[in-house]
Amino acid sequence: MADQQPANEPTRRRQFLGRLPLPERTYIADALRTETVGGVLLLIAAVIALIWANVWPHAYESVLDYTIGPSGPLHLDLSLDAWAKDGLLTIFFFVAGIELKREFVAGELRSPSAAMLPVIAAICGVALPAIVFTIANSGSGGHPGGWAIPTATDIAFALGVLAVVGSHLPSALRAFLLTLAVVDDLIAILIIAVFYSSGIKFWALGLAFAGLVLFWFLHRRGVHGWYLFVPLAFVIWALMHESGVHATVAGVAMGLILRCHRVGDEKYSPGEHIEHLVRPISAGLAVPVFALFAAGVTISGPALADVFTQATPLGIVLGLLVGKTVGIFGGTWLAARFTRAELNPQLKWADMFAVSVLAGIGFTVSLLISELAFPDDADLADLSKAAVLVGSLLCALVATVLLKLRNRHYRALCEEEDRDLDGDGIPDVYQQDDPAWQARVAEAARRSADGDRDGARPGPGSGPGSGSAPKSTPGSAPGSAPESGPGR
Repeated sequence: MADQQPANEPTRRRQFLGRLPLPERTYIADALRTETVGGVLLLIAAVIALIWANVWPHAYESVLDYTIGPSGPLHLDLSLDAWAKDGLLTIFFFVAGIELKREFVAGELRSPSAAMLPVIAAICGVALPAIVFTIANSGSGGHPGGWAIPTATDIAFALGVLAVVGSHLPSALRAFLLTLAVVDDLIAILIIAVFYSSGIKFWALGLAFAGLVLFWFLHRRGVHGWYLFVPLAFVIWALMHESGVHATVAGVAMGLILRCHRVGDEKYSPGEHIEHLVRPISAGLAVPVFALFAAGVTISGPALADVFTQATPLGIVLGLLVGKTVGIFGGTWLAARFTRAELNPQLKWADMFAVSVLAGIGFTVSLLISELAFPDDADLADLSKAAVLVGSLLCALVATVLLKLRNRHYRALCEEEDRDLDGDGIPDVYQQDDPAWQARVAEAARRSADGDRDGARPGPGSGPGSGSAPKSTPGSAPGSAPESGPGR
């Protein structure tokens, strides 16, 4: 493999987007499998919302404005729209908090050198769209207060596009997209907490903080039981909502509290176990229902014309399509250029550019910030949502074309990464330095060569773990065998 260090080379640059460790690769694959399903459901919910809002607009508005919940003592008599925005999205941000905690203690962010590149890429991918939007809205008639709308990446929607396109992204590139989105979510959370919280009630904020301390204490003491933690989590959320700080911050805080490293003979940490239980609820219910209530905007010829002629929506479209792409790709290149990181030689910068365009799909958090940025101007908020949909659609279309062009290259990488010549269930790339594996492959090659000399194929059971031996020579590189691993 190209990422192995030669014996005579004392030091080398750290490889960027190199092969992931097998446990990390398995975790990423499981997480992405759920997110891609959620992305497809998110897309379906968005289409239903658009049809509903344009065919039966009065029915759609009446459902959004329907109020439910107690008015006292914490003013939870909220519309269904508010319950989706402040309540269901808290589940989404709770999972994001767990993902972030896990990345810091066991994932790509646990090492400062490894974390540097996705963090720099995410920061640039947030800063440049904000700058593009601000420039577009710097003149008269602009609304610079919406600068944060195009800064977010929707990982579920992006992975949903990947599921539809059917690209064979290597696991390290997929992990980069997921890690980038996790850091992006953290920045978005900080933006919401700092810039879109007002009228802070410190008594409620203090009680919410006390609830978080109790949550941490019970968790660290090993107390179990959903019947205890779910009511406590709801109380913390309600107090955070009452305090004036956006309620989704409570979900992130509780996610960060969970322990995500394994102790003793634990098969899974508490954070991993809870994330496994909650992620399907987030990806399959919370986010699609939010999209159903948030994506319903009126689409017409004049409305689409406004998207490309008015400063605010045009800034959003340019921020997503141009700002995100240039920011993420440029930040990645700068990090690789001026740090001790180098791109995996099996990948090309064209791959990174395609993923950077894909990361421009901003949906869930962008729609949320559209409402928070213009709370007193419903028409401007709807126009901003339409711009988010148009910008995300453009990014999806452009990324689809670019990924299709790279699809053959991705398929070859995946086949090499998944190849299992000895049939033991472990990809060969993780065993190529194991003498026992080398002996098994060499023995299989010898038997194959003997069979060819005798004019007969080896019988069943002659190859290790399979019905026939791979046709390779002893000592040959694992990647040179013509057999391919299981397709994706």
